[in-house]
Amino acid sequence: MGNRSHDILKKPDWCFNRSVFKSVGFSDDDLNRPVIGIANSWNELVPGHANLRQVADHVRKGIYRAGGAVAEFGVIGACDGTAQGHAGMHYILPSRDLIANDIEVMVEAHRLDGIVLLGSCDKIVPGMLMAAARLTIPAIFLNGGPMLGGVTFDGRKSDLTTMSEALGMLKSDKIDGETYEQLEELCGPTCGSCAFYGTANTMCCMAEAMGMSLPGAALVPAVYADRLRLAESTGKAIVSLVQCQITADKVITYQSLENAIRVLMATGGSTNAVLHLSAVAAELGIDAGAMMAAYDRLSRTTPQIAKVNPASQYDMEDFHQAGGIPKVMEEIKQLLHGDSITVTGKTVAENLAAYKYKYPFNPNVISTLDQPFSQQKGLAILKGNLAPGTAVTKPAAIDPAMHVFTGSAKVFDCEEAAEAAILNGGIAAGDVVVIRYEGPKGGPGMREMYKAMKYIYGMGLAKKTALITDGRFSGTNNGCFVGHISPEAAEGGPLAAVENGDKITIDIPNGSLHLHLSEEEIQARLTKWQRPQPKFTRGYLGVYSKLASSAAKGAVIEL
Repeated sequence: MGNRSHDILKKPDWCFNRSVFKSVGFSDDDLNRPVIGIANSWNELVPGHANLRQVADHVRKGIYRAGGAVAEFGVIGACDGTAQGHAGMHYILPSRDLIANDIEVMVEAHRLDGIVLLGSCDKIVPGMLMAAARLTIPAIFLNGGPMLGGVTFDGRKSDLTTMSEALGMLKSDKIDGETYEQLEELCGPTCGSCAFYGTANTMCCMAEAMGMSLPGAALVPAVYADRLRLAESTGKAIVSLVQCQITADKVITYQSLENAIRVLMATGGSTNAVLHLSAVAAELGIDAGAMMAAYDRLSRTTPQIAKVNPASQYDMEDFHQAGGIPKVMEEIKQLLHGDSITVTGKTVAENLAAYKYKYPFNPNVISTLDQPFSQQKGLAILKGNLAPGTAVTKPAAIDPAMHVFTGSAKVFDCEEAAEAAILNGGIAAGDVVVIRYEGPKGGPGMREMYKAMKYIYGMGLAKKTALITDGRFSGTNNGCFVGHISPEAAEGGPLAAVENGDKITIDIPNGSLHLHLSEEEIQARLTKWQRPQPKFTRGYLGVYSKLASSAAKGAVIEL
């Protein structure tokens, strides 16, 4: 099978196309090589992407050394952190589908032979993986690497989200203004994806676990020289994939998604990974129900063997030095599909057998299958009369004493109202904060209740209250929380029927989210319910709010 780019570059019929390429500097030698795209989401707004221009240069070097030609193009990438707590957050999840679409357009319009996907952060990574699953060409993903940890604060190395926790402490007079302002300077000392195991780093780890990145690539810090050597190796690898015609659909399969889910559970990754892996699966035509069943089934038989921030004091640099994803996969290899093919051209089992570790193992970060940190689920799928579809929680980030919690509802119809109440002392021990109309359609875009959870932590209520929502959470959140409640309130789900004072029970061991009302009372309330007007009727958010599927289906656009 020849390079597909050559189909539109043959002489004499396609000399017009050759002249187009030559007008931007391609030579005859370049046009005789496989043309490899680099989808680069570099920008000056996102810390995790600030180094991708340099990373791309080294990918380019690897492609040329291996005999390919390079065609680099830009991809949008927005920062979840900057977008938190205001209207900008509505755009973050919907940007994932835009990214997938844009890459598809560029690859297919220009008949590229292969694609290297460069991204690091929350929605950019899954958007790129969705594009790879959609396109039947060789593809490989490479992230820019995590940030290093900041100054020690509250007993551990700080990170960018420490600022939100510190605001709660400032408001409750636990720290002074000078300490707070010093932290602003010192909590984010380098570029890179945030230093904790949030959605960004979780999805980079998922890419490696499903075989779409070179072994060890997910966690090498952004400022390590190894990051640039990995970039060159990635450039060489994509040319090899093109030569061998190992296309992305041979790498991203149901088996490789199960491997990713196993690693997700074993490491206690972000709840958002459920949303994003389901979206990748949707590109392969895998039923959403099958994916939800897989999360539940695999969570029951995968102990947690890695413990990193927010579940412990250890950050991404510590995780990398402890052995990273290769070490996790080696420890749980009997639970994995070892015969799954990867972007090395070899199987998972072959990669693990050949991997060379550079640092001493740290059993405080990565344990063993025989002696896990917890036999409980890293993530859990809940159902019940408040979530007839599904809901998602993260036991790995919840104190075991809070795995069963009953409290009284304090209901808010948007994120901002809840945050104001928390900071003004309106939430007390025993409350269940309910934030609704923040789902895929109602939000629109499933905003993260990140600040609300950070404020609860800062106010000293993390082990005394719970928060549930049809929106999402950041991977760095801890406390007692449940998100992705489906059906969402804007679609008339039971969450729309909750009133202040209603009793709600979160029961993680039994997989239940229960509203203490009879079915008759819930239906009577919903009969009186009126669907709210959409918050956006124009632009991309107007389109997304009409077409977004439920969280249980990955919140993908459905026609």
